[in-house]
Amino acid sequence: MANTFLRKTSRSIGTSATIVGSYTVGASTATTVIGLSCANRTTAAITVDVTHNDGSNDTFLVKQATVPSGGSLVVVGGDQKVVLQTGDKIKVTSSAASSCDVMMSILEIT
Repeated sequence: MANTFLRKTSRSIGTSATIVGSYTVGASTATTVIGLSCANRTTAAITVDVTHNDGSNDTFLVKQATVPSGGSLVVVGGDQKVVLQTGDKIKVTSSAASSCDVMMSILEIT
């Protein structure tokens, strides 16, 4: 089994759900999200939704969480981790157009 640390990023996320870094867990792969941060690029507060998608259903990690102007929200980090399986993805939606940058750190086990 190979363990690989990776980062996936998405810039200027807006009001449409965006898969972070266009990353979907591949076949015969397990992935652990070890960090996920959302940064507000704008001069006004925004809200963000972060969801886990298993290929057919979305489950909220955070819903309408406020991110202040110039601030960030750590959704996953510290003691919290999120385990993803084949076909899973993380999606982010912001309340304002082109307002949110996201960085996700993962450990991929193949």
